[in-house]
Amino acid sequence: MEVIDAIILGIIQGLTEFLPVSSSGHLELGKAILGDNSVPQESLLFTVVLHFATALSTMVVFRKDILEILKGIFQFTWNEELKFSLKIIISMVPAALIGFFFEEQLGMLFNGNVLLVGFMLIVTALLLYLADKAKHTGKPVSYSNAFVIGISQAIAMLPGISRSGATISTSVLLGNDKSKAARFSFLMVVPLIFGKIAKDILSGDLSYEGHNTQALAMGFLAAFISGILACTWMIKLVKNSKLVYFAMYCFIVGLIAITLGYFY
Repeated sequence: MEVIDAIILGIIQGLTEFLPVSSSGHLELGKAILGDNSVPQESLLFTVVLHFATALSTMVVFRKDILEILKGIFQFTWNEELKFSLKIIISMVPAALIGFFFEEQLGMLFNGNVLLVGFMLIVTALLLYLADKAKHTGKPVSYSNAFVIGISQAIAMLPGISRSGATISTSVLLGNDKSKAARFSFLMVVPLIFGKIAKDILSGDLSYEGHNTQALAMGFLAAFISGILACTWMIKLVKNSKLVYFAMYCFIVGLIAITLGYFY
């Protein structure tokens, strides 16, 4: 892999991990427009490197929150930090179960199914629009909310459904404070990313042979920096109720995808 390709892929990964536009949906559209052979499939090692970069970018943005959570956990008392950690664990359950039991079935959906991508982008647009119009509240995420948000995260495994868009919108529509919704959405994915990385490493499928070390490093750096920028920007957008622009974008791209689906 060339360095420039690695940088471009890193930027795309960093941005789409946090912005509500569905990276998986855009990849499927790219494959449909350019042809399957025109969009190179990055290696498992490169994918792991990029996911690690975006997980670290989340930890940098929320470093104070994470430190407070860790301090609270090691106090071994029933405090707010421990309660928040339990909510994160609860939110992980649906996606972890779906990923474990239906990984092969999910993989089959990522095979140029442009119509599905189009309809799911429309769903994402609707969720973002409704969340954008929701009133500001001071309500924190409850245990039941955490599980429902986790279901949204599991549904977002479908190509065309934005993970951040689905989880933040669901949280806001449940009546939660917009800033708290964004914070919970980004923190809840960190354990899942590290879990997926651990699974890939333990699988023994990672190969270091033939890789351009410089390309890996530059891809990591690009994903890390763009991830920090996108995460910070997204928090401000949610707080200021400006998700409608992403809703319009997803709706337009969704219509284009549906149109392509009928002729592809």
